[in-house]
Amino acid sequence: METETLEDFYKKKFDWLPDNLQQNIGHFNVFRMADFIGPNARTVTHSRRNFYKVSLSHGDNIIHYADQSIKLSGTSLIFFNPLVPYKFERMSDDRTGLFCIFTESFFTEKFRGGLNELPMFAIGAKPVYALDEKQGDYIHDLFEKMLDEINSDYAFKYDLIRNYVSELIHYALKTQPSDNLYRHTDAKSRITSVFTELLERQFPIESPSQRFSLRSASDFAQRLSVHVNHLNRAIRETTGRTTTDHIAERLLSEAKSLLKHTDWNVAEIGYCLGFEEPTHFNNFFKKQTQTTPSSFRNV
Repeated sequence: METETLEDFYKKKFDWLPDNLQQNIGHFNVFRMADFIGPNARTVTHSRRNFYKVSLSHGDNIIHYADQSIKLSGTSLIFFNPLVPYKFERMSDDRTGLFCIFTESFFTEKFRGGLNELPMFAIGAKPVYALDEKQGDYIHDLFEKMLDEINSDYAFKYDLIRNYVSELIHYALKTQPSDNLYRHTDAKSRITSVFTELLERQFPIESPSQRFSLRSASDFAQRLSVHVNHLNRAIRETTGRTTTDHIAERLLSEAKSLLKHTDWNVAEIGYCLGFEEPTHFNNFFKKQTQTTPSSFRNV
C-alpha cells in the first residue's frame, strides 16, 4: 500500500499544489473540516502518510488507531503519527472541527529529539485527548489564529504558527489522554495489520546506505508498545504463522529483488537488509531457498 504524500493530499482535495510545498524547508497548512467532509461521509481512512496531522473534532465518533478503538464523544483533540494507519468513523453529523497538517522538518528546531519523542506522537501511545467546553474553546481559538495567520501577509507568520502549534501540544501534554478505550473483537487483526504496515514501510530498499532496522518480533513490539508475547500471539492466531516467518518472508522477497534488479554486491545487499556479516546473509538466504545469493543472481 502506497504512502499518501502531501502532493497526493492536495491533488485529491484541491487539484492544485501550494507554492510553499518544499519538503526541505518544511510544510504547514490548516483547514476547516467542513470543507472536506460531505454530508453523507461516514468513514475516512488513511493507511500511511508522510506528514503529521492534528485534528479538533466534535460529536460522536470512533477512531480505530493501531490496535486500539477509541470512542469519541463531545470535543476531542487527536494527534496522528504518519507511521500508524487509522480509520475514522463518524457517528454524528457534526463537521465543525478543524485540522492542521505539517512535516517534521517544519519543527526541526522546535522539538529536540523529533516529534516522535513527544507522548502524543509516540507509536503505541494514546493519541486522543478529551476536552471539556472551556478546553475546547481554547484549542478552537488556537486553530482560528493559525487560519488567520496563514492567510496573512505577515513576513514571520510561520514562526508565529509554530508557536501556536507548540502551545497546542504543550496544552495537551498538561491534560490526561482519554481512557475511554475498548478492544474490538478484531483487536488481534488490527495489531496484525499495524505490524504489516510497519514491516512494509521499510521497503523498498532504494540505496545501499538504507538499512532494514526492525528485524525481530521484539523490535516491532517495542515500536508498538506491546509485549512481544502479545504481538506473537495476535499474529499467529490471525495468520497461522509466526512473526518471524512474516519478517523472513519479506526479507527474502526484497533480497531476491535486489539480487535481480541491482548491481550491488552481495555484501552490500546483506548489509542493507540488516545482516552485519555477509556469511549471515548467505546462511539466511540458503536456508530459505536452498541456494546461495550469488547462485540465485546468476540463474
